Amino acid sequence: MGMVEGLWKAGEIPLRDGLYRPDDSGLGLHVDGPGAYHPDAGQPIPFRIGEPFDVAQAIEEHGIDEVDTYFESPLPDGSGWMSGGGGGMGNIGYLARLHADRSLQWVAVMFHSNPFLSVRYEGMRAVFTNDWGNRLMLDLTSPALG
Repeated sequence: MGMVEGLWKAGEIPLRDGLYRPDDSGLGLHVDGPGAYHPDAGQPIPFRIGEPFDVAQAIEEHGIDEVDTYFESPLPDGSGWMSGGGGGMGNIGYLARLHADRSLQWVAVMFHSNPFLSVRYEGMRAVFTNDWGNRLMLDLTSPALG
């Protein structure tokens, strides 16, 4: 079992923005999350996938944290599940795609997004809402998220 999978099974995530896979590969993420009193609250959350990074080094440098899960929802096509929630002092959000047996496919950790509370689907597009009412839309058929 890899580090990422072991952390997930223990209810923990790495504390660096990233898209983590059970094979211990990671891609950087850039996610802005405006605060509750920011003029952009209630708006779409930018989400950009970046370059690969060393997951072991990220864990060593940034540490780990426990997560609180706020939802788990079956995917519309029956292929698995989406899970979401947060951690830290209320600033961290996470989204995870799980296989049908609920094993981890990937987990996206976002340090400034705030916790995600819900998801709704538009086909295989998922629209996640955080505790500020901000929305993050992901196309679950894109190669990086499939």
